[in-house]
Amino acid sequence: MTDIYPYIKSLHLIFVVTWFAGLFYVPRLFIYHIEAHAKPSPEKEILTQQLKLMTKRLWYIITWPSAILCTFFAIWLLIVMPSWLQYPWMHVKLTFVLLLFIYHLKCHQMFRQLQRDEVNYTTNFMRIWNEVATLVLFSIVFLVILKNAFNWVYGLIGIVVLGILLMLGIKLYKRIRTKNPEA
Repeated sequence: MTDIYPYIKSLHLIFVVTWFAGLFYVPRLFIYHIEAHAKPSPEKEILTQQLKLMTKRLWYIITWPSAILCTFFAIWLLIVMPSWLQYPWMHVKLTFVLLLFIYHLKCHQMFRQLQRDEVNYTTNFMRIWNEVATLVLFSIVFLVILKNAFNWVYGLIGIVVLGILLMLGIKLYKRIRTKNPEA
């Protein structure tokens, strides 16, 4: 069974990448959808219809299948390597994966609302929301690569610093957009 381990792991990683690609891009489409909703007719209707279609295709053709296949290959990896469940780093990783699924499901709720033309969030909120997946990705990658060598204090400080830098970037971008709406 360990002969197929590298293939299972490769497929798992490929679907991790495509899942995150969807999770990174779908909130960006939500931002565009919210911005389009504020435009005058007929531009509003034309843009929202196109954005609904783009989001639907991304969500159902890339993001959901990738999440399911990523999970399938992850479970298969744990069946092939059950000893991984003995390590504390794996428990923490699985906690982050659970948070990622909660994020994914919340994005699904937002997706459904926007498909019904219900705009319940601001673009600024969505820009911040867009960075949640980034924080989870950084956490999981560092945790998996460093395993037991992971220093929890430095890791936590690193995630907080990354979060602060992302928020500062969002504020800077907002300031630039206020001065130049085409940016």
